[in-house]
Amino acid sequence: MRAPHAQQIKAPRIGVLVFGNPDPEPFLKALREELQKIGYTDGQNIRLEFRSARADASLLPKAAAELVGLKVDIIVTWQTQAAQMAKQTTNIIPIVMAGAGDPIGAGLITSLARPGGNVTGTGGLGGDLGGKLVDLIREVLPSAHRVGVLANTEAPYTKPFLASLLNAQRVNIEIQATMLRPGEEFSVAFANMQKSRVDAVIIQPSLLRKGIAELALNHRLPSFSQGRQFAASGGLMSYGPSFAELLRETAVYVDKILKGSKPADLPVAQPAKFDLVINLKTAKALGLTIPPSLIARADEVIE
Repeated sequence: MRAPHAQQIKAPRIGVLVFGNPDPEPFLKALREELQKIGYTDGQNIRLEFRSARADASLLPKAAAELVGLKVDIIVTWQTQAAQMAKQTTNIIPIVMAGAGDPIGAGLITSLARPGGNVTGTGGLGGDLGGKLVDLIREVLPSAHRVGVLANTEAPYTKPFLASLLNAQRVNIEIQATMLRPGEEFSVAFANMQKSRVDAVIIQPSLLRKGIAELALNHRLPSFSQGRQFAASGGLMSYGPSFAELLRETAVYVDKILKGSKPADLPVAQPAKFDLVINLKTAKALGLTIPPSLIARADEVIE
């Protein structure tokens, strides 16, 4: 008589919900790598279920509902809108934010120390990100007096992001904001900024997409945003929370929850490390000389 097979242990399912803009592939790759470092391999002892709204907010409810319908054990979200939709869809499944701007103001948690409910993870944006980008512009372009800003009409973090930029006007820089939807055509906005003679452009992170850095370069506009991916794709400079650190923290939260911790008891982490990336190839194309002191402070210089 054949002996019965040993009962297979069911691998936990980790749902991943992203808004889909910017390109989520680097995020997914890094998440898999960080999970593997602490013992979780996709397809072996965990299963990742990925859903993207493809930069269309109207698709987020369906994407979140699909993950809840699969009865995943945890939902990892990237960007604030994805976290909000996950929370609206379930108050039972643990949700781990992999970066969310102002999670208290967005209604995701009650406090950083005691988030309450089923949401925890990492806040992804420093409150003064806009101001820091303006400071970088002043270092690179001391005579700059007008800065164009591309801001997202749909993102929950837009209001504090713009507020941090408007506060920077105290240093005699005029902020000229253009409100756009993620799926909108950006070329007209760049042409208008060029006509208005803006000295540089800041792009809100949730508007980043393929080709936007090239648009800025074609219009002779020094461009600034968050995330190494932006500078690597041709943006002049990026500054923001360390992407590697963000994903490392996210993997740790997943591990803790899989081992029995409750999201309500896990304090939300705030960014501790910020990376400055400078693209010298883009600087040369724009005819700019980056101060040696700024290059020395950079975490990465792309040549």
